[in-house]
Amino acid sequence: MSAGQNESRKRSKKRFGAGHHSKRWKGSRELEVGMEGILITCNMNERKCTAEAFNLLNEYADKLYGPEKLQDNTGSSSEDEEDAEEEDVEVALKKEVAQLQASGAKLERRFQALDSGANNVIFIRTQNLESDKLVHHILSDLHTTKKKKSRVILRMLPVTGTCKAFQDDMMKYLITFLEPWFKTPNCATYQIAFKARNSSHNKRDEIIKSIAGLVGKLNPKNKVDLTNPELTIIVEVIKAVCCISVVKDYTLFRKYNVQEVVKEDAPKADVTTAKTDTNISEQQEKPDTGETNQEEKRGEEENGKDLQESNKEVDKGEGE
Repeated sequence: MSAGQNESRKRSKKRFGAGHHSKRWKGSRELEVGMEGILITCNMNERKCTAEAFNLLNEYADKLYGPEKLQDNTGSSSEDEEDAEEEDVEVALKKEVAQLQASGAKLERRFQALDSGANNVIFIRTQNLESDKLVHHILSDLHTTKKKKSRVILRMLPVTGTCKAFQDDMMKYLITFLEPWFKTPNCATYQIAFKARNSSHNKRDEIIKSIAGLVGKLNPKNKVDLTNPELTIIVEVIKAVCCISVVKDYTLFRKYNVQEVVKEDAPKADVTTAKTDTNISEQQEKPDTGETNQEEKRGEEENGKDLQESNKEVDKGEGE
């Protein structure tokens, strides 16, 4: 084989390989505004993480909602088949194709893996179920039984609302989204867990202050508690999409970390050690923004200060 033929063959393989990779990954559906689901973080093994996520979610979804029911692909009954025999063959074929297309359009799996837009993060889109209740049920069972059911999954964060990741859009969306938990007569102690990936146009302190201000306006009785809050407002920004949820037992379930929640609770005397153990898995995550552990720690301290200052401002404004 000549050198020219070898070179041509290499180029063909290269083009084919690139096209195949592009079709498999870039062509897949991505996280978009308007979706609900579950954000799952892992450490360098997204394929295995996705497989574990499907197994874990289906196991508990079957218990809560029953086995998943899928429509018959043909969408036909025995009576339809008898009628088809009497029709012209060409007409019958057209009818069957139409039925297949109609049933395919209606067929939606309750869990679907999408491209999240960030490394070490997968997004599982959910259909016809409440992701926050499902994730809480999973973590509650793992916390009680202490049975480890995954190896590479780190955190499971429900996403019950999404909007554009610009501050104005986020505030407009949140003022309505937060009402069921914080609007008078409802009130609760809370904290805000904010993280941004592949996004630099949102400033952490400004977002936290703005959200705290909204919560205070909904009901002045809402108070910040960074130790053991009743509710945690999770805000995860990935590129141009902001994922939001309000969850319970965030501290009890170790920040919704499935690796840490199955560990035995440390003795009260070893509070420092327990706190260090709790953060081990999260330190293994590699955020795309290049945040260091020191920056994250400083961010958490600023979070607490910002929340407390915002609450004081709201209380002062209400008093005036």
